[in-house]
Amino acid sequence: MKFERTVLKDLVIIKHNIYEDKRGFFKERFKKNELETFLNQKLTFCQENSVKSSMNVLRGLHYQKKPYAQSKLVSVNNGRILDVCVDIRSESKSYGEYFSYILDSKKHESLFVPKGFAHGYLTLSETAHVNYMVDNYYNKESEMGINYNDRRLNINWGVDDKLLIISEKDKSLEDFKW
Repeated sequence: MKFERTVLKDLVIIKHNIYEDKRGFFKERFKKNELETFLNQKLTFCQENSVKSSMNVLRGLHYQKKPYAQSKLVSVNNGRILDVCVDIRSESKSYGEYFSYILDSKKHESLFVPKGFAHGYLTLSETAHVNYMVDNYYNKESEMGINYNDRRLNINWGVDDKLLIISEKDKSLEDFKW
């Protein structure tokens, strides 16, 4: 496993080692000890979620307030997504900045998203199967979100708005509170 820091502090791309033969491939998607050593923090993933989305489905930007904030380990098992993370840590030097990255099942990568980030993604393939582990349980009262089309964040999703498939709940999210 190789770990690559991004321009936003604590947001990490994980490049998995792949072992292939005539049967297919094997990869270790998560090694707690290696990720903890790299991050210099303990991880307590307690739940794994699985999502299937069609082309042009946009999910997010979601997060949970303290004390239910979540770190996430996002992987694409099949397909391709544009993953977007917005730094909402008010004390951070990159507060209000976003990072986008294409996660593709063929590239065998994951993204570690720490607490203090809003997260969302756009499906770029016919379908995408996304798995993500979280280190805190979902709490409905703590659930928050940011409008995917916030003008100040100015996120480039790379797709015409008319083609996007978005839930009514996500369409009604408010702009980022600076």
